[in-house]
Amino acid sequence: MIYLHDLWINWFEGEENSYNICHYHEWRKSDSIQLIDQMPLLYINSQLYHYIANDLHELPDKLLERIYRRSFKRKRHLRQHIDFAAVITDGHDIMAFDTIGYEIPIRKSRLIPRQEQIVFQTIKRMKRQTFTLPIKHYEKQYHLLSMQPGLVLGLTRRERNLKQILMMGLDQLRAKGHPEALRYWLTEWDPKRYERHKAKTKHELWKTLYEGLKHSWSNKHAEFGKKLIRGYPFLQQLWKVELQKSEEKPTLK
Repeated sequence: MIYLHDLWINWFEGEENSYNICHYHEWRKSDSIQLIDQMPLLYINSQLYHYIANDLHELPDKLLERIYRRSFKRKRHLRQHIDFAAVITDGHDIMAFDTIGYEIPIRKSRLIPRQEQIVFQTIKRMKRQTFTLPIKHYEKQYHLLSMQPGLVLGLTRRERNLKQILMMGLDQLRAKGHPEALRYWLTEWDPKRYERHKAKTKHELWKTLYEGLKHSWSNKHAEFGKKLIRGYPFLQQLWKVELQKSEEKPTLK
């Protein structure tokens, strides 16, 4: 077993899409950075890597057995076991995960660039390890609240987060399903086509609105999202907090 030592870890909890597990250049001062004493390194195939990085499904039993209590963190002067944690790579991408005692990768983190280089150098003398996926014919499923990578490609961390909140607002709008409200918001987004929207059903209205909003991110998206989430205190608070967060780099805690 190959181990990595003194890892800077920035856990993102409950994330099922790897694009939300931010690379070092997007880490923030408000992030909580943890120093991990030791983690095993697993060199795996791309299918298993993407299964772990882009979903929250159960991990292979053999993989869990291989890494059980082989990671350590420090708390003051004490060295404490971590039940199921590891750094994984498919030779192209790298990620750390921790199940926090369960059988799914609850927490995930990127590594800092220097440690990524160590991984790429290390796997030159390693063989890939093979584990059987617990799910046959696995295929990642995307939806409104779990957007396809292409829809967030090129966006900053802040833009991705604001777009996610906007999609949550759209989900609320769809759930209520009032045609008048849908027509109003569609006209707010695309006023020049007001006449075309009059005869549409609520399903057509929502789909047209979503199709117009789902690509890219702009000031127009931001202004629309800010208006759409009014009346949803939870979403408003998420939006406010996101705008307040500093983009400064974190320090090790």
